[in-house]
Amino acid sequence: MPKKSAKALTRTPTGLDIVLEGPGAINSLMSERALLRAIIDLAHMYGWRVAHFRPGMSSRVDELGRPVWVTPVQADGRGFPDLVCVRDRVLFIEAKSEAGELASAQRDWRDAIAAAGGEHYVFRPSDWLQIEGVLR
Repeated sequence: MPKKSAKALTRTPTGLDIVLEGPGAINSLMSERALLRAIIDLAHMYGWRVAHFRPGMSSRVDELGRPVWVTPVQADGRGFPDLVCVRDRVLFIEAKSEAGELASAQRDWRDAIAAAGGEHYVFRPSDWLQIEGVLR
């Protein structure tokens, strides 16, 4: 695979080209959606069962006239992690862009999962090498 300047170029299971710029660092412009897709594909490659509940467009619009996307859930589902991965253990994964922040409800789930002894991860594009290590 060709190299771009001094940076190593690698391809994720999704066919996404990722530029490694340092230990564990990849393109900081990678969207949360692209990262999520890459994590799902990698998890499948390593034999994990993966659940992800995608939001649907509602009939509501925000103050700028854009459609509002919501994930229909009941009970305490608001803020539930993006992915649940099951193989020899259970992982809860929240994918974030480099600049993305956890919402309050996401922090509540993170804390509840950790308190129960569960494995919860917040992964960003720059965590790619850690992601590979956890899913291996």
